[in-house]
Amino acid sequence: MMNTSKQSRSSVVLATLLLLITFQTVVAEKHKRSSAKLTRAELKDAESKLSEMGYRTGRVDGVIDDATRHALLLFQKWEGRKITGSLTRDEFDAIMNATAPAPKDSGYRHVEVDLDRQLLLLVNDEGDIKKMLPVSTGSNKRYNEKGLRGLAYTPRGRFRIYAKLSGWRKSPLGLLYYPNYFSDGLAIHGNPSVPRTPQSHGCIRIPMSEAAPMSKQLPVGTIVLIYDKDSFVSAKDWAEADKQKEAVR
Repeated sequence: MMNTSKQSRSSVVLATLLLLITFQTVVAEKHKRSSAKLTRAELKDAESKLSEMGYRTGRVDGVIDDATRHALLLFQKWEGRKITGSLTRDEFDAIMNATAPAPKDSGYRHVEVDLDRQLLLLVNDEGDIKKMLPVSTGSNKRYNEKGLRGLAYTPRGRFRIYAKLSGWRKSPLGLLYYPNYFSDGLAIHGNPSVPRTPQSHGCIRIPMSEAAPMSKQLPVGTIVLIYDKDSFVSAKDWAEADKQKEAVR
């Protein structure tokens, strides 16, 4: 009886040791793979997949240049990953298993601003994302600057571009580059500082290099949807009304 008990205990100990060894081996292999340097072919594969999903990498050549890093940053923002701009083995695996981003609404031309991801999407009539830009929106903090007090808040909901200006515009709280106004003086505009987190007074900041080209894409009347994970309002009825107005002209 005692021999049987000892054998059982020995079997349990042996099984535990085998499981521990197997676990350590798996962890070691995983670490070895994740730290392994990507080959030129893998870099090209990653660039190709990013490009196919709509993230503009520039030339697909296996060279991680500024365009590729920008595409990777957008990918990381969209996927909710740590924003590093570095193409590691883990990022490579995530890219190769990802699917293309899609807008919240489709069937009409509009702009979407995803406050959680801090991204702007320019969507065409077919529902394709034609451009994706990093943004910095309202910080949701109280401010007291230049004699003005308020809450740095970017409103959620559906809006239209109601006015726009070329070049620089001086506002009570600072300068706006190519502003496209959508609500009570708030605008989508270029700014030299577009941090990865919400830092504006309520406007939607975009990179300076994109301000003029984006302004051309946002004529007065353009629909703008601004949302977070808890709020979204479609504007398909607005788009349908616009079509009907065009039809009777």
